Amino acid sequence: MAVTPHAAPARDAWSIRVRGTVQGVGFRPFVHRLATRFGLDGTVRNVDGDVVVEVAGPADSLAALVRALQEQPPPQAVVAQVTVTRTRDSGAVGAGFTVAPSTSAATVRPGFAGLPVDLATCDDCLRELFDPADRRYRYPFVNCTACGPRATIVDALPYDRARTAMAGFPLCEACAAEYADPADRRFHAEPVACPTCGPRLSWRPADDPAWDARDPGTTGEDALSAAVAAIDAGGTVAVKGLGGYQLVCDATDTAAVHRLRERKRRPRKPFAVMVADAAAARALARISPTELPLLTDPARPIVLLPTHPATPAARVELASGVHPGTDRVGLFLPGTPLHHLLLRALARPLVVTSGNLADEPIAIDDTDAMTRLAPVADGFLLHDRPIRARYDDSVVRVIGGRRATVRRARGYAPGPLPLPVPAGRPILAVGAQLKHTFTLVRADRALLGPHGGSLDDADALAAFHATLGQLTRLHRFSPDVLAHDLHPGYLSTRYVAGQPPGLRRVPVQHHHAHVVSCAAENGVRGPFLGVAYDGLGFGADGTLWGGELMLASYTGFRRLGRFGTAPLPGGEAAVRRPARMALGYLLGGEFPVPPGSAAWFADRLPRTERDTIARMVARDVNCPVASSAGRLFDAVSSLLGLCDDASYEGEAAVTLEAAAAAVPNAEPLPWRLTEVDGLWVYDWSGTLTAVLDRARAGVPAGELAAGFHTTIVAAAVALCTRAAERTGVTQVCLSGGCLQNRILASGLLTGLDAAGLTGHLNHDVPANDGGISYGQAVVAAATCEKGG
Repeated sequence: MAVTPHAAPARDAWSIRVRGTVQGVGFRPFVHRLATRFGLDGTVRNVDGDVVVEVAGPADSLAALVRALQEQPPPQAVVAQVTVTRTRDSGAVGAGFTVAPSTSAATVRPGFAGLPVDLATCDDCLRELFDPADRRYRYPFVNCTACGPRATIVDALPYDRARTAMAGFPLCEACAAEYADPADRRFHAEPVACPTCGPRLSWRPADDPAWDARDPGTTGEDALSAAVAAIDAGGTVAVKGLGGYQLVCDATDTAAVHRLRERKRRPRKPFAVMVADAAAARALARISPTELPLLTDPARPIVLLPTHPATPAARVELASGVHPGTDRVGLFLPGTPLHHLLLRALARPLVVTSGNLADEPIAIDDTDAMTRLAPVADGFLLHDRPIRARYDDSVVRVIGGRRATVRRARGYAPGPLPLPVPAGRPILAVGAQLKHTFTLVRADRALLGPHGGSLDDADALAAFHATLGQLTRLHRFSPDVLAHDLHPGYLSTRYVAGQPPGLRRVPVQHHHAHVVSCAAENGVRGPFLGVAYDGLGFGADGTLWGGELMLASYTGFRRLGRFGTAPLPGGEAAVRRPARMALGYLLGGEFPVPPGSAAWFADRLPRTERDTIARMVARDVNCPVASSAGRLFDAVSSLLGLCDDASYEGEAAVTLEAAAAAVPNAEPLPWRLTEVDGLWVYDWSGTLTAVLDRARAGVPAGELAAGFHTTIVAAAVALCTRAAERTGVTQVCLSGGCLQNRILASGLLTGLDAAGLTGHLNHDVPANDGGISYGQAVVAAATCEKGG
């Protein structure tokens, strides 16, 4: 009897292109495993920033492969788009599936390559790090496809070892075998290394007069031991991290923290603290179920957490100088094997702060670090893997039950963000001055660059040029459109002025950019009410704004309301000294405060300062006027004796928020809305009068600080309610530096909800000036699309 053979399944051939964050996250090994499991033939390769799969086999198996790519990618991958094209099957049946060499396309792709972000050490690598039987035992650079350096070591795309800082470390036989083995978790892990073939530590005392970059000095375990001994003895060590140098000292040693503050010229700004694990973090702070995943996320951000109201004797005590003036402490977990080794050896919390002096860019070059940080550090723990891009630590907090990004840097940047209105032309948005970032736009993606600090000197400007140059080179990006702030004095605006005249310029008002950044990331497409509570921004009328209510869209806005104005005696000097700002409100504000109330505060200031400022205000000499929410917070902080001089931007507001946190559900102080030149204006005179009179009567500062927060919330909700009644718009986008204040932001969300309005906050994009460039980019894309 003849047996009829089964017909072979119909065979198709597909070319599959996957876009998103798909390089440096184990995507090619993942595709290899899937294709092998489905019995498919073909190849997978990196092409620029994408992954391209050329595959043949039964149609149902190919479809299953595509579904898995879309629905079950590796944990750190972000699949933005999967495109399938039928091709000719030119491969032999049963030829198998391989990882092919990477290539680069001849034409520039739409969107952006998914440049992978740095990832914290995974559990598997951590087990190896502390396993005496493992060949990578105590090796400070252990990594695999699930973890390790990415964005900070990339030279070019596609992302392959030869195009990274690891190119100078040829693989040993054992590592090469792992790299080539599809069954190994280091299969095509580009930074793979071991003690035989990889980077190594070195140690240099800060006072070593014979330092030479070609001479490694003390290396390996001896280098690590020297650093541990220096920190244990109360010293500060400059540690070469992933995205730059960090200054490290014992967070429980008051004298060590004090010395670091003096040397770094950082009198009171809180330091971040690194702890070994979540249990160690819980000993120092209260951690909610929403905050814990942020703390343990592979991005390893600094998380601003509430401290315990009273620390039992059994708990570890941080030095008093770690986070002065605030009830929040910035905690984060180790992100690299080196940090794990330091924490294991020292068994205590460590201050880990940016490797720079106040307001300078973080150091990334060894020679530069040895020069600039020698006055700060007692020693240097270096390694010989170059840092290709500057990435500081990210900072986040939880507001309204969701993440609010304060500083978007390592672990998050330069991950692309969606753009609500696709851009027909490539756009560069250059941001503002403080907390500087820039944004690149191509098609429907915006690439928000890493936090760059304050763009106010030559070093910061050089760092901006370097980071911009690196990202534009990686993505082969050349802008046709430049978006910038209205302020003519910003270095970012001046940068645009110096570019070729053929490029289109799109000026964007500062606070419009703020509220648009919030609207765009929350998917608010139609007209919306924008509340921008900020420090200072150049207004459309040429004055300084900062407490604004707008009816806005992506392409324009109309100002509906504002805070009452006050002069800034001495301009920037009033920002640095809130006591000056308080006198500006009391002596020359838009709304009068009773002289008797004002005198109580003025009398506690030096007579010379008081008289000088009174003359400046009376004669309008160097007293620019601003409608700023941020400056009002500064003034109240000084009126309550909390902060007369700010040693860092936002200190007065931070101390005011900390004082208010101890008094929940405070009653509002007197306030009213009035109408001036067709705008609704918050008249703060009653509020400030009550602050002064009640403080003079002995009411605690915390109670008045809490009442002030409640007042600002009530006034803002009233402004939005009036605007909603007039316009019919009920979506409210809240942004600006003041919206980093948890009490204010959460109070606004609650108050707007009670009024039947829907409030939105920034989450992935900073509400502070770090989000300005993203807002500018959205406005520019929408404006160009509209033909404006």
